[in-house]
Amino acid sequence: MTTLMMILGIVVFVIGLLFSIAWHELGHLSMAKLFGVRVPQYMVGFGPTIWSRKKGETEYGVKAIPLGGYIRMIGMFPPGPDGRLEARSTSPWRGMIEDARAQSFEELQPGDENRLLYTRKPWKRVIVMFAGPFMNLILAVVIFMGVMMTFGIQTQTTTVGKVSDCVIQQSENRTKCAKSDQAAPAKAAGLEAGDKIIAFNGTRVEDWSALQNDIRANPGKDVTITVERGGERLDLNTHLIRNQVSKSDGNGGYVEGQYVYAGFLGFTPASGIVEQSFGQSVDRMGDMMENGVESLIALPSKVPALWDAAFGDGPREDDSPMGVVGAARVGGEVFTLDIPPENQIAMMLFLVAGFNLSLFLFNMLPLLPLDGGHIAGALWESLRRNVAKVFRRPDPGPFDVAKLMPVAYVVAGIFICFTLLVLVADVVNPVRIS
Repeated sequence: MTTLMMILGIVVFVIGLLFSIAWHELGHLSMAKLFGVRVPQYMVGFGPTIWSRKKGETEYGVKAIPLGGYIRMIGMFPPGPDGRLEARSTSPWRGMIEDARAQSFEELQPGDENRLLYTRKPWKRVIVMFAGPFMNLILAVVIFMGVMMTFGIQTQTTTVGKVSDCVIQQSENRTKCAKSDQAAPAKAAGLEAGDKIIAFNGTRVEDWSALQNDIRANPGKDVTITVERGGERLDLNTHLIRNQVSKSDGNGGYVEGQYVYAGFLGFTPASGIVEQSFGQSVDRMGDMMENGVESLIALPSKVPALWDAAFGDGPREDDSPMGVVGAARVGGEVFTLDIPPENQIAMMLFLVAGFNLSLFLFNMLPLLPLDGGHIAGALWESLRRNVAKVFRRPDPGPFDVAKLMPVAYVVAGIFICFTLLVLVADVVNPVRIS
């Protein structure tokens, strides 16, 4: 049964992956057609075609390897300065440039002269290229916020999980009390595990983050903690002390290894699945975006540990980069967890949403052959054309993005090597969930 559920989870994730890719390419396709660019092909996947159908001027299909997708637009690169498309040099770099240029014109038909992508204004090209990643962003936001607002997420609550017996500075990293340790204010007040804190000094508290801020902002003060216990409401009075605690991240969590002095009550909040309000969901979505950007920036620094996990004896870190194979494996494990079905569905949706958020951020890198590279080229063209107009100089014409193809090949090579490294790590030393 476990194997069957594992396979089912992998299949569900792959379906979500294919939909995400198709959704991405649909963004490019719809905007290209809106601006009159001819699109001969719309494909999900790479490799041999396993199904296709032509509708109008576009062939729609699915290929065998679900690791990406593409649409083929004619005239992505402008002709060379002399208007010719064929290679004019034996230089390998020049060959790369002219091969790319020729490929963008290989399906040119009579009447297509005004339907070439490079002939569109830069702002239209920006929209065409941005539409794909933007579709992934929309999908990620809708899924994340939909799950958070309807199902909820695992988070710390205002219910007491455990009461501390004494006051210990966080940096001491010990749990046992010494005879000289002062009793924790929560213990002295009679706070018990299972109590639900509903108010602080008469002001209702809605979540753990707000309660944590209230406690920390009142060192050395007498306070009243209102709790619900066994269906009754009780007011507990205590004196908050000033103690060394872990620095808050502003959302109820902690910054590892950093400490501050603040008000201290002395209890551990219980965790549970809590529905989020629209505002809370927006805040958490912003945090996810920020963390995603930070993770993308930190990606090169994780390569040594990833190499050690793949080819050495190093552990696979929880925040280690993970590829499609690893994500599919996690998707399979989700369906084998001994948790309610609705939790499994929520986790799978979060996995798919996280994949879409990563697609958005990754594709926005200003590097060819990514969408961000084409966007950067169009913006640069717009800038220099406007500068020329201001200084009444001749129009410099389209920016020849094809000249950057050698760089694109180098970038693609790096991406391929990194993908292979992640693939090996995902197979021999995968990230696991509990």
